[in-house]
Amino acid sequence: MAKKVQKPKKCINVEEARELHDNWCKKRGKRLKKKLGFEDAREFHWSVAELEEYLAYVKQESEEQGIKDPGIRVYLGAYSESKCNMKKGYSTLFFAPTGSRPGASGKDGGDPINNYDIDAFNRGGTGNPPNDY
Repeated sequence: MAKKVQKPKKCINVEEARELHDNWCKKRGKRLKKKLGFEDAREFHWSVAELEEYLAYVKQESEEQGIKDPGIRVYLGAYSESKCNMKKGYSTLFFAPTGSRPGASGKDGGDPINNYDIDAFNRGGTGNPPNDY
């Protein structure tokens, strides 16, 4: 039988998650819709398998670089209107690996600077509003 995984300390409950999302919709979503003239993407989806695949890739590439404890930084982004099928330049999220080589600005990769030698991760599905980037 597999070892039971404990809930991570940084988990938040459903009520807090709903509050965060509701606050975003009420405070930022309305302003963005008014300014942009359309409802922008506000949720993004990747399967657990996709995330595990990317994390395994980051771990592998980081290990080859001598980085012992890589991290992931999450960025907000927006597609260029010319590259967006809907010609609106919807928002997106992407993941960028972090970590520095031993002896660099943070010893043993502990400094969370971006690692530009490893590709970022994007192209998640969107939920609401549905769009085709």
